[in-house]
Amino acid sequence: MAGTDQRAGLIPALLKQWRAQRGLSQLDLALAADVSARHVSFLETGRSVPSPEMVLLLGSALGVPLRQVNVMMVAAGHEPVYDETPDELPAPVVEALSLLKAHHEPFPVVVVDHTYTVLDANRGALTVISAALGVPPPVEQPTPQDIAAMEMNLARLTFDPLGAQPHLVNFDDIGRQLLWRIQREVLADPDDGELHALLDQLLAMPTVADDWREVDLAVPSDPALVLHLRRDGLDLRFLTTVTAFQAPQNVAVEHRRIEQWFPYDGATADACRQLATD
Repeated sequence: MAGTDQRAGLIPALLKQWRAQRGLSQLDLALAADVSARHVSFLETGRSVPSPEMVLLLGSALGVPLRQVNVMMVAAGHEPVYDETPDELPAPVVEALSLLKAHHEPFPVVVVDHTYTVLDANRGALTVISAALGVPPPVEQPTPQDIAAMEMNLARLTFDPLGAQPHLVNFDDIGRQLLWRIQREVLADPDDGELHALLDQLLAMPTVADDWREVDLAVPSDPALVLHLRRDGLDLRFLTTVTAFQAPQNVAVEHRRIEQWFPYDGATADACRQLATD
């Protein structure tokens, strides 16, 4: 009975929290999940305890991150359903990433986690990033473990006045859009302490303009950005896109983001091919 009493307070509070955060009424949530508004009301008042299937259904309708879905499952008295093992990727995902990296050469592919820490990259990415930072590229192709040990963070590199920031010709556009994207991601998962910490670090950097500090939610995020790098005679323009896995079944996969940089002009494509042979 004690466990039931505890769940009666926890799961209703979590449902209300996520529904309010998404700006939905009980009726909105009921329509999105294809359940009755009365049942949603019973769950939020503790008159009913959701089954595992109902937790998954409501979590999906609310766009709750998988890690937080596990929290909801436990609060409702059920076992977690998603694997939270750090960096534990299924073999098909590892193979898909390897193929993607290889086929995109000599143009950059960067794999980051939810805090923009670089977990993997192809040779083209390491070469371009090294050129942007003015450091020699690795002599051999590092493993993902070697790359993770470098502790590169794309967001911090973008804003760091001692990193890539001075060499980003269009930093005003890139910096503002990236910061607003991270602010939106913090709003989407307010319990993500690591993402909060990253945002605090970025806001403390001197390169952040005052009018960037509050995200304008009326302005949609751009699906792709043009990145313009210039350093030591190199002038590179890339169209950058960010891809996530659809319907991930573990937290490590959900946190992966794949950044692909496509040459924006012929000169950039030629420069990447030349860098690959140097």
